Amino acid sequence: MFDETLTATIAEARRHALGDLLRRSAARVPRRTALRFRDRSHTYAELDTVVDRVANALTARGVAKGDRVALLSHNDDGYVVLTFALARLGAIAVPVNFMLGAGEVAYILDHSGATGVVAEAALLPVAQGAIEQAGRVGEVGVRGVLGGDGDPPGGWEAFGTWAAHDDATAPQVPVADDDVLQLMYTSGTESRPKGVMMTSRSLVGQYVSCIVDGRYSAADVVLHALPLFHVAAQHCFLNPNLYLGGTNVVLDGPDPATVLETVERERITSLFCPPTVWIGLLRHPDFDRRDLSSLAKGYYGASIMPVAVVEELRRRLPGTALFNFYGQTEMSALALVLSPEDQLRKPGSAGTAVVNSETRIVDEADRPVGPGVEGEIVHRSPHATAGYWNDPEKTAEAFRNGWFHSGDLGVMDEDGFTTVVDRKKDVIKTGGENVASREVEEVVHQHPAVAEVAVFGIPHPRWIEAVAAVVVLREGRTVDPDELVRFCRERLAGYKTPRYVAVAETLPKNASGKILKRELRTTFADLAG
Repeated sequence: MFDETLTATIAEARRHALGDLLRRSAARVPRRTALRFRDRSHTYAELDTVVDRVANALTARGVAKGDRVALLSHNDDGYVVLTFALARLGAIAVPVNFMLGAGEVAYILDHSGATGVVAEAALLPVAQGAIEQAGRVGEVGVRGVLGGDGDPPGGWEAFGTWAAHDDATAPQVPVADDDVLQLMYTSGTESRPKGVMMTSRSLVGQYVSCIVDGRYSAADVVLHALPLFHVAAQHCFLNPNLYLGGTNVVLDGPDPATVLETVERERITSLFCPPTVWIGLLRHPDFDRRDLSSLAKGYYGASIMPVAVVEELRRRLPGTALFNFYGQTEMSALALVLSPEDQLRKPGSAGTAVVNSETRIVDEADRPVGPGVEGEIVHRSPHATAGYWNDPEKTAEAFRNGWFHSGDLGVMDEDGFTTVVDRKKDVIKTGGENVASREVEEVVHQHPAVAEVAVFGIPHPRWIEAVAAVVVLREGRTVDPDELVRFCRERLAGYKTPRYVAVAETLPKNASGKILKRELRTTFADLAG
């Protein structure tokens, strides 16, 4: 209809990309506090300006549209700046779990083809080791350091140098709605992580659902204590509130005493925690000593919240409206919400579909099932990932018949409320972290005494689920369970290492030889005491 120049001009005028959201908030509320971290505070105007400075500094160092830059850090205001700076360049941020070892980070660097790495000063040895193990010493040309004292080691630059770049003009890079802007790596059901491709279309659609169904307000003062590399912390809470123009307080981590003190001091109105952190807050002696009356909204998710804990929260925080957020990384991450009014009316439910999504329960042939019938939870929504990075086969499987298949089993009642029956196959959620059982099993199998192993989650009073392993030994071999734990700890991140190991003569299997993990979960349900 139009020539290419006019089409491109119209596209630029209609653009609604991730990097634009902060700029629009800065235009609306320039003097409002956008972000506080430790002793540093940024208004929306200040945050917008430093994002442009960092973006231009990265451009000067060769970062271009489509380049992948890995971010390995605990929470930091510089981390927030980098995610928006990369988005404005159309570059792809690759958030990395800071609990991973060098070998695990190396896989992500290699699989994503990262040409830049920004690491927290304390994690430089991990980052450097990962670059070397990935064989990307020559490819990773941009290396930045967040925090730390003194000058960075050779080949690395301080983030402060980028933040002080002399060019604060807005980068003029065309970014389309479905250009990939983030790769979130998730273990899923596989032994190797998958790169979930996130675009502005999926993220903005998801932010709108969070704002509407989570009842966010620009007047909110939101506390962010969970790691920002997590899809929930960054994309369900921080970025939607920056989009809306709220005030955001970021902590180093979810230390209960610090969280409770910050709620009181900052008059926090909104807080998200996974169940393990809510339980930690409830059990802390400061819970009843601090003034938490400002907390109007509390959110939980990432793993199943025991109904007894919901009841206790409602009793001890009577002025706080509770929301259950259910979803997964591939949904950016929100799909279902259980509202405050339904917390006790529908105990244990994940809720109903959010405004920009729809959910079904289907059988093995992808046919919708009726109320009360168990099946797979599937979604259709702009929230959904654009696919898995460099993995068309897994992408095709996940999106078969035009719906995104969650891999979760659930039941929907006659009112449209979904209850999750089982987790994604073989995935353990311990303390809000995903652990792929197959990845752990492969490591246990490396021990010379092990013939067979099954890894699964068991109930735990603190972590909700704990990683457990049952092994069958090779004939004539013996091994101490503690030895197997040490063996795994040397090869896996701490949260992936089995907390409990049992030795058995056989593993329960079906007629086709498949290990029946449901039976193991039942048999060893009390292993954690």
